[in-house]
Amino acid sequence: MPTYNEADNIERTVGQVLAACPQARVLVVDDASPDGTGRLADRLRAQDERVNVIHRQGARGLGPAYLAGFAWGLERGFEVICEMDMDGSHRAQDLPRLLAVLEERPQVALVIGSRRVRGGTTVGWPWYRDVISRAGSWYARHALDIRVRDVTAGFRAYRSWALRGADFERVESSGYVFQIDMLRRVLDQGGIVVEVPIVFVERTLGSSKMSPSIVAEAMLRVTAWGWDRVRRGL
Repeated sequence: MPTYNEADNIERTVGQVLAACPQARVLVVDDASPDGTGRLADRLRAQDERVNVIHRQGARGLGPAYLAGFAWGLERGFEVICEMDMDGSHRAQDLPRLLAVLEERPQVALVIGSRRVRGGTTVGWPWYRDVISRAGSWYARHALDIRVRDVTAGFRAYRSWALRGADFERVESSGYVFQIDMLRRVLDQGGIVVEVPIVFVERTLGSSKMSPSIVAEAMLRVTAWGWDRVRRGL
């Protein structure tokens, strides 16, 4: 769970995750949050051995934070590595349903908590955020010939072998397009991806990290990947 200025949410969210999945370990990857999120994470670690913390210097981006978390989990031999937002948008009560798919279907490489399949929805989102999300998913699906509906979803459960096969250490994406990058890599290696419907709840505390530069990065990278597919005749 990457964090930057999530002091208002971290204690509640971590507690909810551990209550929903007592067998889980939580890794907080904090980018030197000025609001003291890192200090709160350290306090939680001192209180519960299931909580772990990585401190990074400066706001270095969402993608690199996830990559650091993936590497940490693989080094310690975890067979399943999940990612979630710390702001409460991803409900902890939905996490066991994602994990159940991996438990029941050993061939599945990645499970996505999806807002865009039947039964999935968003609550409290302003209309323009929904439009941006839907338009971005539509564009990425068509440019990259992806059948997954919610390509930018950040609520995921990966098999460790899927992460290794995706060569994740070579990923350079920083913002939300990181999710599309990882998805296409899993699919390119023949991985099976399953979407599980979730309710995505707009944060009530703190501020969103979405910015025009993040949207621009997504458009540029997806367009480049799409043209590369055309060039290779795929």
